[in-house]
Amino acid sequence: MLKKGEVKMIHKMIKEGLSKSAIARKLGLSRDTVSKYAKLPEGHIPAIKREATSTTVDAYLPHIARMLEEAHKLEIEIPASAIYQEIQKMGYKGSLRWMQEIMLRHELREKVKDEELLLNFETAKGKQMQVDWIEFPKDGLSAFVATMGYSRASYVEYVTDEKVDTLINCHMNAFSYFGGVPQEGLYDNMKTVIIKRNAYGRGKHKFNEQFRDFAKHCGMDFKVCKPYRPQTKGKVERFNHYLRYSFHNTFKVRLSMMGYKMNKENVPERQRQMPLGCEC
Repeated sequence: MLKKGEVKMIHKMIKEGLSKSAIARKLGLSRDTVSKYAKLPEGHIPAIKREATSTTVDAYLPHIARMLEEAHKLEIEIPASAIYQEIQKMGYKGSLRWMQEIMLRHELREKVKDEELLLNFETAKGKQMQVDWIEFPKDGLSAFVATMGYSRASYVEYVTDEKVDTLINCHMNAFSYFGGVPQEGLYDNMKTVIIKRNAYGRGKHKFNEQFRDFAKHCGMDFKVCKPYRPQTKGKVERFNHYLRYSFHNTFKVRLSMMGYKMNKENVPERQRQMPLGCEC
């Protein structure tokens, strides 16, 4: 259930002419969720949803997720009884039935078949960098955003286009700021990364050759999110919301009050290539 402010934001973006798909991407929601709340009256106040209670299985969910992912990669099935035996060795004291109930609640088997990350687990240091573009069409600008999965530290660079050469240069600047290359990058369906999904069969996508060669040269693997599943990149999506509304719009208002319009030239270098940390 969304908060009141999030519902208002959906209606505001619709009035600004953004498509439901674009809104879903910007807010880190599914398109179905955006469609659902777009139909509600503007003054609608969502009911507050109680926080989910923890279970005795939670501590073992990362291991279960990894087992299912590996089994999927190997194109084999692994029964719940085998998973149960594995987590028993790790200290699980609950029942097989309860473990199956929690797995079903999180839809683990269904999600791994849909090629999306199973759960929002914490990533290890240097493991993953989540990448996205934030578009500011009225200003003729885009912001490259790279957020590290472990620390949530974010690197931002303002540019005037989203071409593959620009994307690669932004990556190089981000690597320089973070002090190294992460093991993998996580992206949505930007054309400078993925040209066509499932082009050579299920899960076998056609990638942009120039970007793939760059990633290979750097020693970085990369993954792409399933369409309309921006929540997979939840860490960078949450930072995007901060950048758009707390930084960019505020800075734009400040410039306007001084009689200037925002463009790449009047964004100070320290903000045009701006490393920002966000504990969110």
